[in-house]
Amino acid sequence: MLRISSLTKYFAKGTINEVTALRSVSLTVRPGEFICVIGSNGSGKSTLMGCVSGTYAPDEGSIVLDGVNVTDWAEHKRARQIGRVFQDPLSGTCASMTIEENMALANRRGLPRTLKSGVTKKEREYFRSVLSQLDLGLENRLQDSVGLLSGGQRQSLTLLMSTLLKPTLLLLDEHTAALDPKTAGLVMDLTREIVEKEKLTTVMITHNMQQALSFGRRLIMMHRGTILKDFTALEMRSLTVEDLLRKFHVANPNVRDSAVTDRMVLA
Repeated sequence: MLRISSLTKYFAKGTINEVTALRSVSLTVRPGEFICVIGSNGSGKSTLMGCVSGTYAPDEGSIVLDGVNVTDWAEHKRARQIGRVFQDPLSGTCASMTIEENMALANRRGLPRTLKSGVTKKEREYFRSVLSQLDLGLENRLQDSVGLLSGGQRQSLTLLMSTLLKPTLLLLDEHTAALDPKTAGLVMDLTREIVEKEKLTTVMITHNMQQALSFGRRLIMMHRGTILKDFTALEMRSLTVEDLLRKFHVANPNVRDSAVTDRMVLA
């Protein structure tokens, strides 16, 4: 379980450029939930995810993961419990290393570094086995540099690597936004398959509201560092994209349509 309490985050605090990215945000994510987070640009979605993963230190509030307060933990200390996939397919892997070397790093995430050989025979067979589930032929390309892969292949690999150790929490930060529609669909299908098979607690940021309604089992709508709406699975069944836009504007009558639909896309 993830419990976020009264989380506040400032950037450039105390200067004329001060920005309040999160304003006393509280959120509880129950085990096995798949939550989608939507919102306009600058709503605080990625900052919230950054605070949970340890990229940013919150100014106020607390983050508790599986009963342990991790608010002050460094990002690398949380890495074994939290898997994360970024928007940019280049961010989750090392292009100059081979597929098996990247997977070995993911498989040893959070463990002490030793002088043992880079990839063991046992690991190589395990990597070949799990890669075959992607049906992309990567199990036969273990020695290939990751830099040779397409964006979709690389993002699929990153997703697999982030869930290799079955994390307590999986964070997906617009992980299909940089892909073409067909590839994005394939990666989302893979996401659903892995999340359901491993029963992973998942938080996914997306600007695609149709995607959020189709894949999420709970929907969080954010704006200007706060949570506007928290829709349950039952409430989501009857929602449409138009409903979401209408509910957003009811809560924020002074916000122009363009400020919302700029990145909160319809499909």
